Amino acid sequence: MNKIAKKLVNNLIKKRFKISFVESCTGGLLSSTITSISGSSKVFNLCLVTYSNKSKINILKVNKKIINKHGAVSYECCSEMVNNLSKISKNYINVSITGIAGPNGGTKQKPVGLVYIGIKKGNKTIIKKNFFKNKNRILIQKAIVNKVFSLILFLIK
Repeated sequence: MNKIAKKLVNNLIKKRFKISFVESCTGGLLSSTITSISGSSKVFNLCLVTYSNKSKINILKVNKKIINKHGAVSYECCSEMVNNLSKISKNYINVSITGIAGPNGGTKQKPVGLVYIGIKKGNKTIIKKNFFKNKNRILIQKAIVNKVFSLILFLIK
């Protein structure tokens, strides 16, 4: 069991906060990890896995111009993802993840391990640019999940 996920669920329950996710490069691992914790149904509302650009545009309503200009792995796309999720979920806390988990798909400008994490708590939104050094796909995905949970715990203290 993921200790940080358990701590997060317990903190969210205490504060009566609901949370939703939109995931791309983690492919549902964030929601899978939180739902492995007993009691998560009291706080976890929704997860969208918008893996393709098409799903980001059609389902999440990310502006096509943002993806064309900045790419799906960008500050701008991550921001639009978390803000649009917030409109859908109506939760107090919303999280977006977009990045390159590898081992392929990276470029010089956007290397494997580049991940943007967006967290919207109430009316405040933060977007964090991260570089995960490991080139192993599942280890990058697990590191992203732990980073997200740590950031949320810090923000709800």
